[in-house]
Order: sequence, then C-alpha cells, then structure tokens
Amino acid sequence: MAVRKDTRDGTWRYRVVVKLPNERLIRISGTPQINTKAAAEIAEREHIQRVLSKPSVTGSPAKEVPTLTKFATEFLETYVASNNKPSEIESKRMILRRHLIPFFGPKRLDQIKQREIEAYKSRKKRTEDGVEGLSPKTINNHLTVLRKMLSLSAEWELIPNVPPVKWMKVPAPEFDFLTFEEAEKIEKHAPGEWRAMIALALATGLRLGELLALQWGDLDLVHGRVLVRRAVARGTVGTPKSGRSREVPLHDRVVQVMKKHRHLRGELVFCDMDGRMFTKGACKCPLWTACRRAELRLIGWHVLRHTFASHLAMRGAPLKAIQELLGHASIEMTMRYAHLSPDVKRDAVRLLEIRGNQVATS
Repeated sequence: MAVRKDTRDGTWRYRVVVKLPNERLIRISGTPQINTKAAAEIAEREHIQRVLSKPSVTGSPAKEVPTLTKFATEFLETYVASNNKPSEIESKRMILRRHLIPFFGPKRLDQIKQREIEAYKSRKKRTEDGVEGLSPKTINNHLTVLRKMLSLSAEWELIPNVPPVKWMKVPAPEFDFLTFEEAEKIEKHAPGEWRAMIALALATGLRLGELLALQWGDLDLVHGRVLVRRAVARGTVGTPKSGRSREVPLHDRVVQVMKKHRHLRGELVFCDMDGRMFTKGACKCPLWTACRRAELRLIGWHVLRHTFASHLAMRGAPLKAIQELLGHASIEMTMRYAHLSPDVKRDAVRLLEIRGNQVATS
C-alpha cells in the first residue's frame, strides 16, 4: 500500500505505480471520499482494479465518458430524485443550471481535474462589474454537488478516479439573538394571533417551516409537549430538516398562550382566516411590526430559534440536550452556542475571585 497522510492539510492520499499486462507502468493517485487511512487503502485497491479492467487493457469496447451537461440529467433523475428531499432536489437543480453547467457543461467528466475546479472557485469568488462575488460557503455548496457527481460517476465506472477538492475556508458563522428582556418585549408587542407563534418559537426553537406545518395533533397541551414531525420548504410539506421527528417540552406559560390561541379554522395551528397555510413571506411583516413596537432592531424568524438555544446555553443547559431540542444532525452545529454573552462570561470569571477569597480566608 502506498498510502500517506499529507502534512499540509491532513488529507489521506494514495500514490502507486501499476504494472499492466503489457509490461507498461502507469502511476495512479487520488484521495478517498472518507478521510481515513483505511478508506485510502480501499480507494487505492479499487483504483488499481479499475485501471486493470480498462478496455485498453482487457480489449473490451471503451465506455463513452459523458459531458457534465449530459450526466447532470441522469444525476438528477436517478440519484438526486431517489435520495434527496424536494427542497434539496430544487437546490441541486438550481446550482447545476445557474453555475456548474455554464462553467463545466461542455467538458467530459474525466476532463474536470483539480486545475479546472480551482479555476471555478476563482471565477465564482471574483467581483466583476460591481457585482459582489459568491461567499466561500456558497461556493463550497456548489463544490459539494460537483464532487458528488464525480464520485458517483467513478462508482459507475465512467471515470477512473475522483480529483481532490480543496474546500474554501469559511469564517465562523455569526448569529444574532435576543436578550431575555428583548424576548419578553417582542412577545408582548406582537400583533394579534402572531403573539402565539412568536411565543412558541421562543419557547421551542422550531424553524419557521416547522411552525407553519405544525398541526393541532402535534401539540399535547395536557402534558406540555410538541411533536415536530413535519416542515414546509418551497411550498412542499415533508420531514424536518434533519429527516427525523423530535419532541420538545413546553413550559406552563406557553401552554396557556397556546390554549388561548386555539381556533376551529382547520388542522393547522398557524393559518389565515380560511385555514390556509401562511407563506414564509407573509410572516415577515408581523415579526417586524413586533420589533418596531418593542423598539428593537428588525430581525428574522431564525433569530428566535437562535434566542431559544442561546438562552438555554446561558442557563447552563448541556449542549447535547440543546442539540436534541433543536434537531441538529451533529453536535458540531450546536457548538456555536457554546459561547455565552459577555455578561455571563464576566460572571463566570468572577467565580475564580470568589474561590480565591474562600482560600484566602480559610
């Protein structure tokens, strides 16, 4: 095995010379999909097998390597349609149509190498004609789709190997959240029935799509809990973002708010006067109205979710519990709440002073 770990970026790679039946030597190299030594060894063996089974070696007819444009149709209709949610399907379709196909479309899949990928990153990052370039995170989203296409084409033996993809460095995400006082004010100043929706968002951390798809059958106001099992995205109701249902307890005050909100307009908890589901666009103005009345900055609904998680962290809730309540797929997503507000940090440091005084007086 010719496997080694690159000291520059920690990526496992393989590089080996293969002797063909005609005595010719060729050098092959690559990186595994999973960055481990074992995965690199497996990828190396599979690459060797692909090389030895090539038509030029076995004498069988050569397979035609499709262009990215041609393969995109098969990729969407087979793999994406079978393995992704409707919102993810639409997102990948948009990335291909607006970005990947215009740049890589005429190229065969085996012509898309690391050099071409780096050129794409540079092109998308560049600012032209006063138009701001794309963010590193957005470009990485495009590269994720491209790499999956190349990886799938390698699995289907259309190309010999997957070129390495170097992800762009993404700065740590910043997010806004309300203080305890601000949260009380925005709920108090919410217009009409929107108070119940804002109160539930602050008390549960549900995403806007989860709030809009919430049904009365998901609320247990006797035992104080809500079952999050559906969400709406791009007008289609499906599972929550993580793909799994979760249960979130309700405190007594929000239970009383939801009891007062009870209506007979249909199964949706939050809906218009005809029982129809609100659009996400229709939810913006009521929240901004609450912000103006409370004399707060204008925020979006996701800030209420951040507020729920941040308040839990500031109260000392374990990150694992916060992860489960938010429905995060991994603890890494929850780690953004590990930091606390400046006041709480300052109080934490003062504990050292208290401890020091105790030692001095003993």
